[in-house]
Amino acid sequence: MKFKINRDHFTSGLQQVLNVVGTRATMPILSNVLIEASDDGVSLTTTNLDLGIRCKIKAEVSEKGSVTLPVRKLAPIIKEMPNLDVEVESYANNHAKVSSGTSLFRIVGIGADEFPALPSFADQHSFVLRQEDLEKMLRSVSYAQSTDETRYIMNGVFFNFADDQLTLAATDGRRLAVMSRELEISEENSGHLILPAKTVNEVERLLGQGETVRIAFNDRQVAFEIQSGEDSDASGLSDSIYLVSKTVEGSYPNYRQVIPKENDRHIKLNRESFANCVRRAALVSSDKSSSVKVRVSENLLEITGSSPEFGESNVTLNVEYSGPEVSVAFNPHFMLDPLRALTRDEVIFEFKDELSPGVIRTQDSFLCVIMPLRLN
Repeated sequence: MKFKINRDHFTSGLQQVLNVVGTRATMPILSNVLIEASDDGVSLTTTNLDLGIRCKIKAEVSEKGSVTLPVRKLAPIIKEMPNLDVEVESYANNHAKVSSGTSLFRIVGIGADEFPALPSFADQHSFVLRQEDLEKMLRSVSYAQSTDETRYIMNGVFFNFADDQLTLAATDGRRLAVMSRELEISEENSGHLILPAKTVNEVERLLGQGETVRIAFNDRQVAFEIQSGEDSDASGLSDSIYLVSKTVEGSYPNYRQVIPKENDRHIKLNRESFANCVRRAALVSSDKSSSVKVRVSENLLEITGSSPEFGESNVTLNVEYSGPEVSVAFNPHFMLDPLRALTRDEVIFEFKDELSPGVIRTQDSFLCVIMPLRLN
């Protein structure tokens, strides 16, 4: 294998596939990137067996072939090369020579035949979405995923393709975030999956590079084909990035039964003003007493915080409200997460009484249910 490649393009490609490689790989080959040179460029592939990614970069290939090299060593070497032109050549003993200007490196690799192939599968369901839409939806719900490994079924985002809409949901048992958007879905193409948290992070990182993303999945696996976009000339990436992942097996909890049906009181709020009030009130909270009290009375929203260690806070906001006075306590971080993730200026805060969950929602099919804390 022998090719010449732009240093910055090579660095960009390695950065795209680097995240998948764990710091403690169970097999040496899983610490390596598979480099395959063909007529139309060079493809880079990494995998941790649960998640795999492949991207293609433009290069001048003079000799086709393949080799795997340790990606965490290769990436900084390429980045530090003195000239834009980098030459890579591999030999029969799986060693590779990487040179640029006055710098030359000989890197020990492993044979490409030992590299686990990315799974290919017959997809039962396939959809094309705008990257901008999926990015917005994931950002709106992903913070609510559970990190408790004993509740593995909730360690991810639930995708439901049904009833002519895509719905994403995430919950950790103390809060629930849900967002939907219209999507044309035939009855035979409807389906659902749970996308693992690690894959959620990768998809969020990769989206926004082009116009569309294709999602294909079956009962056990899901693949994202992410279009590289118009700036592919600048990055050297060609066509698309291919990400394939195992899904979380099992049945996701029936999150719809958690959404309150009787929250009959609501106020409209400026999202940024609401977030600022919650953040200020929470400044005196501690790890032991991470809570703020939200009190709604005649045309006034009052948020208070207190802790024995730091003292008390009181922040008020004028609102349009004429119902009875209600006080509810919440974890301030659970209130701030959706307010930070959303982009709409206006949100609606719904509540009932001090024992009922609060709901933050918007006009575009987003809602976040937050369980209350006991008032002292």
